[in-house]
Amino acid sequence: MTRTPDADVAVVGLGAWGSSALWQLASRAVRVLGFERYGLGHPFGASHGGSRMFRVTCLEHPGLVPLAKRSRDLWQRLETVSGRTLFDRVGAVLMGPADGHIAGGSLRAAREHDLPVTTLTAAELGRWLPQHAAFDDGDIGVREPDAGLIRPEEAVRAAVGAAADAGARVFTDTRVTEVALTGDGAVVRTPVRDFHVGQVVVTAGPWLDTLVPGLPLETVRVPQTWFRPAGDPAPFTLDRLPPFMRELGGRGAIWGHGSHHGPDVKLGLEDGGSAFRVTPADDCDRGVTSDDWTTVAELLSEAVPGMGAAPSRTEIGMFSRTPDKQFLIGRPHGDPRLVIGGGCNFHGFKHATGIGEALADIVLGRRTSCPLDFTDPNRFL
Repeated sequence: MTRTPDADVAVVGLGAWGSSALWQLASRAVRVLGFERYGLGHPFGASHGGSRMFRVTCLEHPGLVPLAKRSRDLWQRLETVSGRTLFDRVGAVLMGPADGHIAGGSLRAAREHDLPVTTLTAAELGRWLPQHAAFDDGDIGVREPDAGLIRPEEAVRAAVGAAADAGARVFTDTRVTEVALTGDGAVVRTPVRDFHVGQVVVTAGPWLDTLVPGLPLETVRVPQTWFRPAGDPAPFTLDRLPPFMRELGGRGAIWGHGSHHGPDVKLGLEDGGSAFRVTPADDCDRGVTSDDWTTVAELLSEAVPGMGAAPSRTEIGMFSRTPDKQFLIGRPHGDPRLVIGGGCNFHGFKHATGIGEALADIVLGRRTSCPLDFTDPNRFL
């Protein structure tokens, strides 16, 4: 006899992407369950740290620009629905060699999609942002006025709250031990009980490949670091040091923004492939040593010399990475019971609301609002 399902859909993992998928499904009157192994907005994965940069000038792939535009609209909708401030629109600037990955890639994206940006020379950057030093003559800046910062913990709570208000059932502090695909759907196993659903969306971040084996993912340990100015803090507030990414020739790349809801200035390394170490998700070392911040501190001494020599605060997070640095969004092997969202690759948070909508569309057999063929997991399977 066929068992009556507990719900139509389960979403496993309620970080940025999963919480948005839960919200989108519930808002469409889908009977949906959400599972999170920790509390909402926890500090163990890739959806924490007080801020995440949002920009539409997506240098990582031209197909991400439409997704970022859609995500921006949905962030605004989530703010309205939840009554929370989630997005601080303070602008951003992408800096480095004109032919480099960051500034050059951002400028190409802006031109291809006719985005409203301003291009600055090295001299103009030096006058506008005196906190930055050591600009090379060939450096440029691409200033995006509508960029800004998203508050990740608040965003997750807002999306889950909106989902619950729309009828979703949410289970926090509930570890999913297995996702078993069956003849008529899927079983989500937890230490308390099993849940039977028609489809399952797995958005488990660093734990995705423990629940859906065979994906080309590696989990990476990421220190997030904050510094305090060595002298006058006034030049390092958010209104004077807006969010930025900066490529330092062949010496690496940094990102950050001025102090925001506190005295600390968030500054870190871009993931260049070897900047962070691979780790098992369930065995991530949360301890902090000088190895976690020496490289970024050395780059800051050259590029943003007003910072203290060591971080004032450090948190350890994780993200998942694919071989081509693009997301995994879709149905592995076309399986009608399973949808995955993973491989954030250190640039996925800004797109969370758009990805949540896309995951809901895939579950319901609808065309996504933005073409996402380049994120199909079957490119690796």
